[in-house]
Amino acid sequence: MITVYGLKNCDTCKKALAWLKAEGIDHQFHDVRADGLNAGDVTAWVSELGSDVLVNTRGTTWRGLDEADKADMNDAKAAALILAHPSLMKRPVFDLGDRRLVGFKDAQKEALQALA
Repeated sequence: MITVYGLKNCDTCKKALAWLKAEGIDHQFHDVRADGLNAGDVTAWVSELGSDVLVNTRGTTWRGLDEADKADMNDAKAAALILAHPSLMKRPVFDLGDRRLVGFKDAQKEALQALA
């Protein structure tokens, strides 16, 4: 089963969940704000994907951070910031068990359809 990590009020997450349901792809949703995040998972995701893929530098959470928090980004710092500010994570994150996908564009849809 695919676990979808995101925010319940995120428009992209809503679209992804509706699409998964319409495609008949078995999944469960994990709200990163309400349900929290596991430090080990986030650290592994940042190592796998890189902070440039996982950290949303275009959102309001990023803009609200201190300049010191934004400076000299590395994997450990990115993981710590995501744990402290879950909405800083790009969404949705699809946990496929053996790998993760981030975002909801054609490439992610194709990868998800290949699993069905």
